Amino acid sequence: MPAAKKLQKLKTSSSYDVHPSLAMYQSTIATLKQKTGRSHEEWIALVNKSGPATERERRGWLQTKHGLGRNYARWIAEQSVGKGDEGTEETYLKQADEYVEKMYSGAKEALRPIFSDLMALGRSLGKDVKVSPCQTMVPLYRKHVFAQIKPTTRTRIDLGLALKDTKVPKRLIDTGGFEKKDRITHRIEITSPKDIDAEVKKWIKIAYEMDE
Repeated sequence: MPAAKKLQKLKTSSSYDVHPSLAMYQSTIATLKQKTGRSHEEWIALVNKSGPATERERRGWLQTKHGLGRNYARWIAEQSVGKGDEGTEETYLKQADEYVEKMYSGAKEALRPIFSDLMALGRSLGKDVKVSPCQTMVPLYRKHVFAQIKPTTRTRIDLGLALKDTKVPKRLIDTGGFEKKDRITHRIEITSPKDIDAEVKKWIKIAYEMDE
């Protein structure tokens, strides 16, 4: 199946989009042999044959004995013990669904309708919006992260926004992100679907438009 058709088929079976970092990971793995002398599969075989027993020891061994960088060593060590992202669209989208289910289970289950409304709001901004869950939050991308949805407490979701040093009303809480050079610079506390009002819609749209 051609790659484009395969990815399109995957997207239709998930509510989410493949994380942009996956392309970087795939490119890195593809050039591993050229840069290190061994392919991804050859490194894993070597670690399983000659490396230490634990993931942590293997990571250190790959760095000190074989001179691999931190990311290479981490990826290889994780996968040598059956962990880590396999670097495929299928793996990521399966994990994305699991991340969201776990985030909004138990005591935070009541926040799920708010999350769904915020995700729908983000998607409504444009066809180029990507929703790519992580373990503790759900970032929204255009070219970069312009917003993130995070269940911070049992009763509150924080909608983070990338607004740089824009002057904002008091409702938008400064995260300190601009000074720290983080993408997310402000957050709005959402405790009910009713909180997703005209002001929230205005500011998430501004964040989206700033990421042109």
